[in-house]
Amino acid sequence: MLERSLAEGAFVVTAELGPPKAPDIEAIRRKAALLKGQVTAVNITDNQTAVVRVSSIATAAVVLASGLEPVIQVTCRDRNRLAIQSDLLGAFLSGIRNVLCLTGDHQKFGNHPQARGVFDLDSVQLIAMASRMRDEGCFECGEEIKNSKNAPVLAPRIFIGGAANPFGDPFEAQAMRVAAKAAAGADFIQTQPVFDLERFLRWMEVLRTLGVPEKVAILAGVMPVKSYKALEYMDRNVPGIRIPGLLIERMKKAASPKEEGVAICVETMRALQQVPGIRGIHIMAVEWEDVVAEIVHQFGNGVGSAVA
Repeated sequence: MLERSLAEGAFVVTAELGPPKAPDIEAIRRKAALLKGQVTAVNITDNQTAVVRVSSIATAAVVLASGLEPVIQVTCRDRNRLAIQSDLLGAFLSGIRNVLCLTGDHQKFGNHPQARGVFDLDSVQLIAMASRMRDEGCFECGEEIKNSKNAPVLAPRIFIGGAANPFGDPFEAQAMRVAAKAAAGADFIQTQPVFDLERFLRWMEVLRTLGVPEKVAILAGVMPVKSYKALEYMDRNVPGIRIPGLLIERMKKAASPKEEGVAICVETMRALQQVPGIRGIHIMAVEWEDVVAEIVHQFGNGVGSAVA
């Protein structure tokens, strides 16, 4: 549905679903029920923040059975090219069609800081490998994807995404990296959450100059927050996040910070919808999936075609 909706020109809305730390299928189903009918597709994170969780593919299978379209995340941190290609084949075999290719949060930030990162590929190379499997029916080594010499090629027909950070320095280099992902075969790009709209607009100008929006669908990230302390923490500690001081002050003065956080998120979504080259929104409501329906409702009728 994600691929078809974008092909038909719909303004899509996607969201994020974090797998549980324990093998709790009901926890996954509860989150899926909160998001069903609200969004076009849901991202299933892959050991986000380098913390061990139920695998993205296993969680996506439960989500798919619940009537939602999943987008699995695949990181370069934990697997080499053999394991990644095996997972892509297994995901496709399980009915999963969307893949978001990421570098992955460094393991030193997670619950196993002593783990060795793999990083056999970077995210651009991962996108190129996935697109070659899809478009050429070949593994990274050049071997055709088939069971025997005379068997037909069975290429996985996957929809490939990548991530972008409009707020890293210099942002021109970040834009060039998105262009490289488009050239490698990405179909869509999801950005880090947008709080600094002015900087984001400048970054989009660079992307339009490079012709990127004509090649890939860009989904701008947004993140609802519950308190000004959360904004301050992200501004100080999370790479790639910039929070304007006016937003922090607005949250400090709010009678209901949670309601204000939702209002800021919706206002940002409406502003982003008007930006040339933006094809959709990705809502990152981290462990707050029950707020997504309210955000989508407030956003208005503009998402009707995206969730049909």
